[in-house]
Amino acid sequence: MTMTRNLIALSLAAGVALAALPAAAQQAESPAPPKLSWSFSGPFGMYDQAQLQRGFKIYREVCSNCHSMDFLSFRNLADPGGPGFSEAQAAAIAAEYKIKDVDDKGQPIERAGRPADYFPAPFPNAAAAAAANGVAPPDMSTLAKARTYSRGFPWFIFDMFTQYQEQGPDYIHGILTGYEDPPKDFKLPEGGHYNKYFPGHNIAMPQPLQDGQVTYDDGSPQTLAQYSKDVAAFLMWAAEPKLEQRHRIGFQVMIFLIVLSGLLYFTKKKVWHEVEAPREAAHGQDPAKTTL
Repeated sequence: MTMTRNLIALSLAAGVALAALPAAAQQAESPAPPKLSWSFSGPFGMYDQAQLQRGFKIYREVCSNCHSMDFLSFRNLADPGGPGFSEAQAAAIAAEYKIKDVDDKGQPIERAGRPADYFPAPFPNAAAAAAANGVAPPDMSTLAKARTYSRGFPWFIFDMFTQYQEQGPDYIHGILTGYEDPPKDFKLPEGGHYNKYFPGHNIAMPQPLQDGQVTYDDGSPQTLAQYSKDVAAFLMWAAEPKLEQRHRIGFQVMIFLIVLSGLLYFTKKKVWHEVEAPREAAHGQDPAKTTL
């Protein structure tokens, strides 16, 4: 009898726990960030040079204080399909940085940056970055390709046909604009910040941008939304700097395959004409109607 009661109690407890799981999962689930319109989206997309330059300004003045860009060198700023800086401008930007190096005698020195140098990290190692920020900030070189979110059914099917690949920039923009006060029933850990688009809603990074923080020289809006979109576009270029070349080559390949398919079809008709014509004549068909 006692064993039966225990089994019933365990069953009820398991039922209550299972019933609570969907509610808990729904509370922890983060909404998808808004899908934005990007100049580089689609098979014919191209980067907006002015937007990339504004995004670089955001990274340089704000993001680079904590985040590294290990795979981006100064000379990449002058590459075709990028922000549109000249080689002289890229060299001038590099010269404003101090690069740790060694001299001919092997002694550590600091020198002015050169175009071939990579962007220096704000901290010497991950341990120092974690000590300063509580957690080591991620490198931003490939952040726009490494961060994504689930679009769910049936959107991921449509994405295969529309070639939607802007989850990363949408996610970055969503994170930068998703800071808000936590709900009353949400327990935010000490040192955390509530972000509605971040998984679990608890993010260690405080809100890095706000309206009017960075001055634009081209008259673009100096708002959080504009800052977030510009730096997200710049990070997309940093993660995929050859996107325009890839789009152009892909289009050329598609044209080549279409022309090749047509040539192969007519070649097949010409080669097999001598075989098919007698066969069709034997079945009472006019061979002249089947010739090219």
